[in-house]
Amino acid sequence: MYAFLLSTAVIFVAELGDKSQLMALTFATRYTVRQVLLGITAATAIAHLASVGIGRLVGTQFADTQWIINIVAGLAFLAFAAWTLRGDKLSDAEAEKAIKAKGAAILAVGVAFFLSELGDKTMLATITLAAKEDWVGTWIGSTLGMVAADALAIGLGAIVGRRLPERGIRYGATTAFVIFGLLLIAQGLGWL
Repeated sequence: MYAFLLSTAVIFVAELGDKSQLMALTFATRYTVRQVLLGITAATAIAHLASVGIGRLVGTQFADTQWIINIVAGLAFLAFAAWTLRGDKLSDAEAEKAIKAKGAAILAVGVAFFLSELGDKTMLATITLAAKEDWVGTWIGSTLGMVAADALAIGLGAIVGRRLPERGIRYGATTAFVIFGLLLIAQGLGWL
């Protein structure tokens, strides 16, 4: 249960202000909310299943050096904080591609989201969490966290005219990553 709750919270925060969240807003202008959420859910479940597989492999291969994994994970979270602070923008070309996607809406959304997640901070955060925590809880939690954040963006975008307080979201997510990173480093050093 801990892995589920932790992964849900971490990935939810990681997704705030992310490029794929902006893609969700763009797709929601073209397709129904249901189609967008189904595509996001399928793509996220597949991408995060691969992520937890990688994370479990790393975690089991280096189980006797857990303190090193904690420090590396903490440093990774500090890097995610810097990445989040820098911000993520959806270019005009990417927005245009999202709107002009051909084929079934769910497939178009799913493929676009899957490809956008490869190497993204939420995928890397999921790998990091799965190296330390239960893989099933991490997988389900990370998938739920991402879908919830994207659903929130779609809903808020509809309510506030697609103008989210980007700076506040970016600073809040950055702060959360810094806290998680420092806690992991402190744990790895034996301070906690």
